[in-house]
Amino acid sequence: MFMDDMRCTTQETLTLQNVRRFVVGAEEPVQLLNGSRRTYINFDNAASTPVLLPVLQRIGAFMPFYASVGRGSGYKSHLSTEEFEAARVTIGAFVGARPHSHVVIFGKNTTEAINKLAHRFPFEPGDVVLTSLMEHHSNDLPWRKAAEVQFIGIHEDGSLDLEHLKRLLEDNGGRVKLVAVTGASNVTGIVNPLRDISRIVHDAGARLAVDAAQLAPHRAVDVGAADDPERIDFLTYTGHKMYAPFGIGALIALKDSLRNDEPDVVGGGTVDFVTETKTYWSGLPYREEAGTPNVVGAIAWAEAIRCMQDIGMEDIAAHESQLAAYFLRAINGLEPVHTFGLIDPQKASDYLGVMTFGIADTPHKLVSAILGYEGGIGVRSGLFCAHPYLLRLQNIDPSSQDRIASEIKDKGVSALPGLVRASFGIYNTEDEIDRFVDALKLIIEGKTYGSYARDPQSGDYAPIGFVWPKLGADIPPQPGC
Repeated sequence: MFMDDMRCTTQETLTLQNVRRFVVGAEEPVQLLNGSRRTYINFDNAASTPVLLPVLQRIGAFMPFYASVGRGSGYKSHLSTEEFEAARVTIGAFVGARPHSHVVIFGKNTTEAINKLAHRFPFEPGDVVLTSLMEHHSNDLPWRKAAEVQFIGIHEDGSLDLEHLKRLLEDNGGRVKLVAVTGASNVTGIVNPLRDISRIVHDAGARLAVDAAQLAPHRAVDVGAADDPERIDFLTYTGHKMYAPFGIGALIALKDSLRNDEPDVVGGGTVDFVTETKTYWSGLPYREEAGTPNVVGAIAWAEAIRCMQDIGMEDIAAHESQLAAYFLRAINGLEPVHTFGLIDPQKASDYLGVMTFGIADTPHKLVSAILGYEGGIGVRSGLFCAHPYLLRLQNIDPSSQDRIASEIKDKGVSALPGLVRASFGIYNTEDEIDRFVDALKLIIEGKTYGSYARDPQSGDYAPIGFVWPKLGADIPPQPGC
């Protein structure tokens, strides 16, 4: 196939040992507040990952042949269609989709894919969806619009309460049609026992949907055969968290599990035939993919998957677990630092490399600002689009939640509580963690040098008089540095 000729030109096989050389921007220096420049450390991989060089090379090789897909008669259109559909197969196969029983439906991201499922699942009045308190908003809010939602509780350590799941299924007496849970938490890195959950859900006559946006880039996933009692009926994941940040996600579904009527988004590509009075909808997946698809994004994502398979998912998991354990050992003795989720380095293999923490008496947004401006380290702070989970982990009671909501009306989101999150990828190193921990120690010891002002609406902190340089601009000296 021509596709094989378009593979990246590098002769070096990707491994954990050399992958950093193939991560675009991994060695890019950025300006610090004091006017110096230092190699940037990206510890925000749980939000989005950088792009792999082979992915860019693959796109570059394809772009001279890019054209419309589906109905064009020229060579480039035929080739683009072939590449797009081959990417669909790769993206489905990566999570175990079987071509005869599963369909891969493309969208912008995981959020859109879950919304698609919420619209296309055959709910009826009175149906119940169970989701959990540990979910990202994308696996919570769409269900609130589609059915009655009830929440599976969590234990003190943030893990899912499977006994509560069983009680909810029993108490609702068959009304539960769908259970929607995350494969792994974007806050604590907890990996859910999906096989156990699947058996519980299917024994109760419900179906299982898994948000794998966090899980799939870090652990091998298999949706299972259509008759497997431990199967995943619906799975969503995305390319931008696995080294292909080009705006594409997918819903993997059993072909007979979605409504067969008018799709929620209509237009070009969704129909076989239209008259003045009638519309004849296309079959899956095209009925659910209105408009021109993201061909380049699909090809990029498929190439990223091939790169990750070259490295090996087991090796990826082991490396990131090693980084998490190393981080915990490195902060041992830093009394003001309190971590959530993984606390025992010996159990790091049971978690993703997601480290969420707070520093006593130091606002989370100030910590993240100092790390960025003075350390050249990118992290994330806040509630990580998982507000109910963070509120529970931080033991913020309902009356306090009401007070926070009231303050937001008056003061903006600056009133929100939160934590700091560092999340690791395949290219991160122990040396980067050492630099990160050194920066935390300076914050704890009060040895930072910036003078920071807090925005009253957002709550964000920024050094007084400092402005980030624009892309491509010369970096001028900054006042007060």
